Amino acid sequence: MRPSLLIAACLTALSPVAISVGKAATTSGTAQTLSPDQQKFRDLYKMLVETNTEFSSGSCTLAAKRVSDRLRSAGYPAKDIRLFSVPEHPKEGGIVVTLPGSDPSARPVLLLAHLDVVEAKREDWVRDPFTLIEENDYFYGRGASDDKSHVAIFTDTMIRLKEAGKTFPRTLKMALTCGEEAGGPFNGARWLAEQHKDWIDAAFALNEGSVGLRDANGKPISLGFQDGEKVYQDFQIEATNPGGHSSRPRPDNAIYSLAEGLVKLSHYDFPVEFNDATRAFFTGTAKLHGGEEGDAMLRLVKNPNDKKANAIVSKDPTFHSMLRTTCVATRLYGGHANNALAQRAAANVNCRMFPGDSIESVRQQLEAAVADPSLKVTPVGEISPTPPPPPMTPEVYGTAKSVAEKHFPGVPMLPAMSTGATDGRYLTAAGIPTYGVPGRFSDPDGNGVHGLNERKSVSGLYAERDYLYDLIQQYLSIK
Repeated sequence: MRPSLLIAACLTALSPVAISVGKAATTSGTAQTLSPDQQKFRDLYKMLVETNTEFSSGSCTLAAKRVSDRLRSAGYPAKDIRLFSVPEHPKEGGIVVTLPGSDPSARPVLLLAHLDVVEAKREDWVRDPFTLIEENDYFYGRGASDDKSHVAIFTDTMIRLKEAGKTFPRTLKMALTCGEEAGGPFNGARWLAEQHKDWIDAAFALNEGSVGLRDANGKPISLGFQDGEKVYQDFQIEATNPGGHSSRPRPDNAIYSLAEGLVKLSHYDFPVEFNDATRAFFTGTAKLHGGEEGDAMLRLVKNPNDKKANAIVSKDPTFHSMLRTTCVATRLYGGHANNALAQRAAANVNCRMFPGDSIESVRQQLEAAVADPSLKVTPVGEISPTPPPPPMTPEVYGTAKSVAEKHFPGVPMLPAMSTGATDGRYLTAAGIPTYGVPGRFSDPDGNGVHGLNERKSVSGLYAERDYLYDLIQQYLSIK
């Protein structure tokens, strides 16, 4: 998942969910008990983390093949497993697996996760990023959280259901793809949605994207259920000029024009917007927070134009982002020689657009923000789809909530919109509503996702696995 957490600013020290597990050695010298099926799951998770799937030096195709081998060993016939790649990108392959249901009229459920990971330089890490290391209730390794935890849980679920001989009315599908993190030329989820939708077509899909809240004492406050996500889009703001000799400066300098425009942009705030998910999130979070901030949230939900309430709530960077489209300069380019006036200066501006905002509307607002007709604003890179959030149906959200009450008693579930972007946008745009499943809790720093020493709570991972296994079975039982 591209860097962002739904609620990172509210997350505090992680208090692991208590579960019963068996003995497995850890580097800290402690021991924990693992049941046989948990040990199989741990072995699967270890294999995935230790399979390098970086864009530069790894292979998603190899990871998909290793997953396929596990599935074949569990009894899946070749006809129910599709390993795919394209000739131009042989290392960026993936896999689609099917567990047939008994009712042809019942639409399938799809599990979506990405195999690829963000680059990790060994010299910067305390531990080898591609060796699963367990210390003090944490698993360390690149992808330990994003997103090989879901790859492992979903694959493990497919295996357990097959080995148990369980049959449900609905068919269960799983798509493990590449390209979500790498930003490379091939994105497996988009390719499936556009070229082979029949392989993955489903009533809805379950994906990454949700994060749970804990208070300062580590007590769980709420579970997140991700409904919709902001849309990733880069824009270029460019200044051009005839240039000339640096000994003869002129006032219409391309670098200065760009700089002035970016300063203006830094002071610009896009208007507050709400959808069903964010309205429910801020209403529920207001009750949990209380005080001035909680009151401001309720006032802002009632009146998005309340400037005082907006100022209070927007002090939190994540809340600020969840309330609106945001755009920020991330890279600069300019000039061609040290002794010449710049003929061209440009900046990359990375936008996370509120679902439903059009690229053209955001482009026009950027033009208005920089307030300089000589600056050209252009969308660049991959043009993302901008689907609205999928509906919060009782079938999807209500079922997740009722199952969560058994696994996480007393912890309320709140709908929320991801301020980042996942591959779910491609599926939702293709008519497969995609949701970020709950069950995960994170530390304040996001557990090192996309950064150094990425980690995942050991007990939290097993608890999430148990919850999602039960939730998926409930979904498959609904006709």
